[in-house]
Amino acid sequence: MDMPTNNFKAALAQKRRVFGTWLMMDNPVTAEALSYAGFDFLVVDMEHSATDVRQARAQLQAIQGGGAGAVVRLRAAEPVVAKKVLDLGAQTLMFPMIQSAEEAHRAVSSTRYAPEGIRGMAAMHRASRYTLVDRYLENAASELCVTVQIETAQAVANAAAIAAVPAVDGLFVGPGDLSASLGLIGQVSHAKVVENVARVLEAAHKAGKPAGILAANEDLCEKYAKMGFDFVAVASDLAFLMRSARAALGRMRG
Repeated sequence: MDMPTNNFKAALAQKRRVFGTWLMMDNPVTAEALSYAGFDFLVVDMEHSATDVRQARAQLQAIQGGGAGAVVRLRAAEPVVAKKVLDLGAQTLMFPMIQSAEEAHRAVSSTRYAPEGIRGMAAMHRASRYTLVDRYLENAASELCVTVQIETAQAVANAAAIAAVPAVDGLFVGPGDLSASLGLIGQVSHAKVVENVARVLEAAHKAGKPAGILAANEDLCEKYAKMGFDFVAVASDLAFLMRSARAALGRMRG
């Protein structure tokens, strides 16, 4: 059996702009439905949701049934968690709160087997299709995609150095945390925040790497796409649910 293709990584390599959303409900049915809905990628969030390793596995299995690529945002840049999620079959990882080139190097190292990195080696897991993938250990890195989150003023200052790290495949801006770091908490459209967002985009593209960002709504998504972001996640499963529920209630009660 051949190594499964990372369609998300392939789309970015082809310079296609892709759109996704966040999975906050730790629910495989939701993940499956949104994969069929037509999103290019779905972010399984282990940082700000209740999703644990078992729930991440269920969501990865569910997403595979539709057409979306799966991106797993880890709870932190922890090698043990990265190893477990890679063994589950995740091919694209997002490391939160990366603030320097050194931290980016460590993140990449946790996704590679020795001698290039420190990923622990196992043969029997979902990623290797339970040993059926030919030469999985030798070829696993070829389909991995490592994205790192730029979420603070310090990270913005180091964005060029972070983007230059080999095997960092993309930078992803967290505008919420960035706004807080700049003393403008929640003001993601403030001129100073937008200026810093643009600096990350420029640093990524100068390094020949794609840049992504999270948009709270469709209007911001359109704005970021026009700025030149290559992958944009809009809202979340929970945000869509609440928005639709509130709109329906407003109409019924109005």
